[in-house]
Amino acid sequence: MSPEIDLTDFKVLTDPFTAYDQAREASAVARLVIPGFGPFWALTRYAEARAMLADPRFEVKPESFLRPPGIPEHCLEYMRTMAEQDGAEHLRLRRLVAPAFTPKRAAQFRPRLAATTERLLDELPTHAENGVVDLIPHFARPLPIDVICELVGIPAADRPRWREYGGAVAGGIGQDFAAAIPVIIEGAKDVVARSRAEPGDDLIGDLVRAQEDGDRLTDTELVTLVWHLVLAGQTPVNLIANAVEALLAHPDQLALLRADPALWPGAVEELMRWCSPQLLTTPRFAREDVEIDGTLIREGERVTAAMVAADRDPRVFDGADRLDVTRSGPAQLGFSHGPHFCLGASIARVQTEVALSSLFDRFPDLALAVEDVPRTPDGGTWRPAALPLTL
Repeated sequence: MSPEIDLTDFKVLTDPFTAYDQAREASAVARLVIPGFGPFWALTRYAEARAMLADPRFEVKPESFLRPPGIPEHCLEYMRTMAEQDGAEHLRLRRLVAPAFTPKRAAQFRPRLAATTERLLDELPTHAENGVVDLIPHFARPLPIDVICELVGIPAADRPRWREYGGAVAGGIGQDFAAAIPVIIEGAKDVVARSRAEPGDDLIGDLVRAQEDGDRLTDTELVTLVWHLVLAGQTPVNLIANAVEALLAHPDQLALLRADPALWPGAVEELMRWCSPQLLTTPRFAREDVEIDGTLIREGERVTAAMVAADRDPRVFDGADRLDVTRSGPAQLGFSHGPHFCLGASIARVQTEVALSSLFDRFPDLALAVEDVPRTPDGGTWRPAALPLTL
């Protein structure tokens, strides 16, 4: 019988690692209890989780994603992003947009990411109160949306408003999230219109110019992609916060990085494995009955990969519960796997590397200001509610 994980259980919310570790060692398949949902399965072991993410018997559908109430009707056509599509429709879009998101293109954007990071670090000491500053509202949260504004060409005058939108999206589905959508969509339309008239050296310019066999992205697809970037681009908010906490709690690992900055790219991968903010992947739906490790998953039932368990699977990672910034080996699943591997992974990696290395270089005496970092209870995301630091 598959173990059960209750996502309303306080112990699970405050220590998901123990709960999922125990489930993984009992079975490759766990049953998630989520109020308001029917059968929901989580694959807890690396091999099974990775295989499912590339298995066409499991499909992503619009129902895989939650929608807050109150979204205006005219915005809905822009809400169905590439992440919600499968098959030929998804493949077509992926082929058109992929050249704008390669590691090479991300590296070319690095100076812009660095400049954006340095501006926020310049401002960070001004936000300190009694010697303590909360890193989340003054660095981790504004950085990703500032980077998106830079990459897609949002005018400087509009960027303060986009910071507010990014904060609303990063805060999770709710009233502020829904209220941000119409203004993000309108801003995206303006960006696309300007790029159509005069494509710049930015992501939208790349995408306006993109074509394959004469096929091009429509304006609706471009606007939708900007929305997708704002939505998915918030992952570094919590990854940066989790990583800073983790490195400050493991000074031996931080010392290695300070002694050898060339370790930073690999460290980002290890931090994504060890303290990824995303506990679970977007759920898939079984197209047919599938048996995994003795558990029958019936057609139409939801299945997710529990990255929180799979990325700490001792069958794959030596010393899986140990943070090791020198680790090499199998790829972590924090950016998913298969057809829906995170499109912006290269940019997220560079952004996180620049953010962390610059922060620790700028403030060599950085330290946690509290013994226990407060956490937001969230069954799908591992994230601090605040990260008080002394500079």
